[in-house]
Amino acid sequence: MNKITAAITAVNGYVPPSILSNKDLEMMVDTSDEWITSRTGVKERRILKEPGLATSDMAVEAVNGLLKKRGIGPDEIDLIIFATVTGDMIFPSTACILADKIGAKNALAYDLGAACSGFLFSLETGARFIESGKYKKVLVIGADKMSAIIDYTDRNTCIIFGDGGGCVLLEPNYEGLGIIDSVLKIDGSGRHYLHQKAGGSLKPPTHQTVDAKEHYVYQDGKTVFKFAVNGMADVSAQIMEQNHLTAEDVDWLVPHQANLRIIDATADRMGISKEKVMINIDHFGNTTNGTLPLCLWEWEKKLKKGDNLVLAAFGGGFTWGAIYLKWAYDGSKVA
Repeated sequence: MNKITAAITAVNGYVPPSILSNKDLEMMVDTSDEWITSRTGVKERRILKEPGLATSDMAVEAVNGLLKKRGIGPDEIDLIIFATVTGDMIFPSTACILADKIGAKNALAYDLGAACSGFLFSLETGARFIESGKYKKVLVIGADKMSAIIDYTDRNTCIIFGDGGGCVLLEPNYEGLGIIDSVLKIDGSGRHYLHQKAGGSLKPPTHQTVDAKEHYVYQDGKTVFKFAVNGMADVSAQIMEQNHLTAEDVDWLVPHQANLRIIDATADRMGISKEKVMINIDHFGNTTNGTLPLCLWEWEKKLKKGDNLVLAAFGGGFTWGAIYLKWAYDGSKVA
């Protein structure tokens, strides 16, 4: 029998309908459309405004659409890995909540937290379950309601993030398609530069932590930018070298949508032209765990069986990495 690889056989995404544009932010904080666009590449982002809705609700929309496209029922899912930093609750896991909402009664389900690299790490994890031969259908989700932890008086963070998410289905492949290789890295000393100060066991919620706005994202932008540029570019070049890929061999770069300058630097390091780079930061912003699956969802129609894709991400922790995969189906034929 040929070696089992884990291939993406379906993809779907969801973003809320409400748009928060740079013009809207001009009325909220001391900023401008030109300032935001020139530094980040973001023009607008989506916000989940409806009361009582959480990260799992966006994932439900994405997953139900995926199941319909693939023509399978929720009871056929063996495993759900949910990458998020904005879970519905501290516990239970958002994966468990999602499984209940979609009716995935036969699935093992858990969350994976690796900040903006979470979806990438989840793909690697899901691939190993597929390769074991025991699991046949693994659902990998990346979604975040970042608006729940953003201070909209802090222009360093509120201009960047948006809400949304997507998902992919991993299934066994025997043609050499799917996830081929990965380079995943962490550096815990980076926690000082990008984190949420309060809310965990180190600093539980109090009136003082709420008043001090310590339940929002804190970011040392210059330090994070420096590490992200080097980290994403290095691992993307490394994955190409390990697999003897030239720039011509790579059909698509799928980068985390943190900052357009970071994306450009990664593409330049790889020697990839901008026509081969998936970019949606302009209209979705940084959806954290949602960026990579949302890119795959938007570009699905352009993907051909056998295409070489490099996925790269960088997140708080620090966490970063790259995955090389061969696309397993002709996206233009998906209804």
